[in-house]
Amino acid sequence: MSSLRSIAKHPTISMVKPCTTLRELKQIHTQLFINGLLNNPHLAGQFIASIALNNPNNLYYSNQVLDHSQKPTLFTFNSMIRAHSKSSTPHRSFYFYSRILHSIDNLAPDNYTFTFLVRTSAQLLAPQIGSSVYCALVKYGFEHDPHVQSGLIYMYAEFGDLVACHRVFKSICEPDLVCQTAMVSACAKMGDVGFARKLFDKMSQKDPIAWNAMISGYTQCGQSREALTLFSLMQREGVKVNEVSMVSILSACAHLGALDQGRWAHVYIERNKLRMTVTLGTTLIDMYSKCGNMNKAMEAFWRMEEKNVYTWSSAIGGLAMNGAGEKCLELFSLMKQDGVQPNEVTFVSVLRGCSVVGLVEEGRKHFVSMSEVYGIEPQLEHYGLMVDLYGRAGRLDEALNFINSMPVRPHVGAWGALLNACKIYKNMEMGELASRKMVEIEAKNHGAYVLLSNIYADTKDWDRVSNVRQTMNVKGVRKQPGCSVIEVGGEVHEFFVGDKSHPRYAEIQVMLGEIAKRLKLLGYVANTNPVLFDIEEEEKEDALCLHSEKIAIAFGLISLGPNVPIRIVKNLRVCWDCHDATKMISKAFNREIIVRDRNRFHHFRDGECSCKGYW
Repeated sequence: MSSLRSIAKHPTISMVKPCTTLRELKQIHTQLFINGLLNNPHLAGQFIASIALNNPNNLYYSNQVLDHSQKPTLFTFNSMIRAHSKSSTPHRSFYFYSRILHSIDNLAPDNYTFTFLVRTSAQLLAPQIGSSVYCALVKYGFEHDPHVQSGLIYMYAEFGDLVACHRVFKSICEPDLVCQTAMVSACAKMGDVGFARKLFDKMSQKDPIAWNAMISGYTQCGQSREALTLFSLMQREGVKVNEVSMVSILSACAHLGALDQGRWAHVYIERNKLRMTVTLGTTLIDMYSKCGNMNKAMEAFWRMEEKNVYTWSSAIGGLAMNGAGEKCLELFSLMKQDGVQPNEVTFVSVLRGCSVVGLVEEGRKHFVSMSEVYGIEPQLEHYGLMVDLYGRAGRLDEALNFINSMPVRPHVGAWGALLNACKIYKNMEMGELASRKMVEIEAKNHGAYVLLSNIYADTKDWDRVSNVRQTMNVKGVRKQPGCSVIEVGGEVHEFFVGDKSHPRYAEIQVMLGEIAKRLKLLGYVANTNPVLFDIEEEEKEDALCLHSEKIAIAFGLISLGPNVPIRIVKNLRVCWDCHDATKMISKAFNREIIVRDRNRFHHFRDGECSCKGYW
């Protein structure tokens, strides 16, 4: 008979709820004791399990009751293992396993015992313990139990061992829904979304967990369009959507900058009265921030009843990303006043906020406070942001001195920030040093070559430009192609540099001609220095016209209503010419254009940009 068999609970035991206080528990305990009900091992086990599984804060009390229990049942021990496997003290599960093995009634562990122990090993992230549990469950003959097998797949996924997940799954003759879902979750989590999707499509039944796992896998792997497409299918199938689903969908919208779909998701949450948990609320803030709508992001922030450090950090980071450095620091001050302790993520946002508006001394003060005030050891990203802070302000010598004084080996991010500053301030000598250091760390880092080549191009040193490109060819270094994404009518459109594959490209080409004509009337002259070839100026201008963000802007002009802002997400940093051109396009067509590049947001309006040329 199963150790977790369904036994009708005694009415008094049924009074134990998740919200039951310790004082109320003691009153219930007293009633059971007075009535002699705890002399029944099964009722005593039910009471202990109800305490342990309803509220982890009462685990200590359940342990005390167990210590005074006569002849605890296997159900009782399994319940304690289960409760501890989900608690902050998962290692305690093995204490109760030991009590099973040494019980006076010669109890033997069952499939539920090992299912919970496998989960405990996963919680501990302890592969050696997991191996010991596996050997024990084989010894007792439970390696073919479906519950144990699905638990093993989950455990190996937590260990990052995809090969072991496949080994367990292949050993199952007829995997049930739980095992299939566990495998979909494991593969999706570890990036093997191809296999996960094949298995997902073959499943005759799919529960919400499988749908959520597949959507989450796509989101984590950066395949956000696939995540949104699958979510649409999920709705058509009538599958219940929960908080987990919406976190993945909002993350996908944030990645793509798909504001329309993100707004729809927000409305869906409110209409279906999904509980606005801290995680969901924080993801909502992140979505609006990464879609360039900080008003809605801050509205969502202030409406949240409960906020944690990640909620505050998300809002602070959103303000920094959108160029509102001063407001970012104001919110950081409010966070500290609210008694919320900042963490590493918070300081990434704070330092970025200082960098985007050139507040060098303020940034330096916050960097020092990390270790001296909060006991936080700066990570490589923090060091890189400090180099960026000095570099963008034109303080290149201080930036280099900072790199040389780092207590850890400078990483590509630090040298890259210096190289970018050298490009801005045309410091060829220091730029060559930074590029050389980057290549020493990452031989095929295309950014090191491209930025150095652009520095040479600024001085029209075409021989050195050619040498850089030859070196790239010899070493097999390929420049990452520019890609821009724009959402129109809830559909995401993707454009690559020189892309002519779009069904409406003929109309786009006409609009590109119209853009060129209007900009010329406004006195625009293309900045052709970024083009890395020593070719005629007219050909360079043609090459610049085909940059992905310009194609996306042209598509936005022919596809969106006259008062609708054009929102674009680009995978690379916007070049100087496209930046200048977009400012003038916003004036020539009287349109608000919002561009999110690899570093930050640019809000273009009336011929001006929110970055004020400081980027």
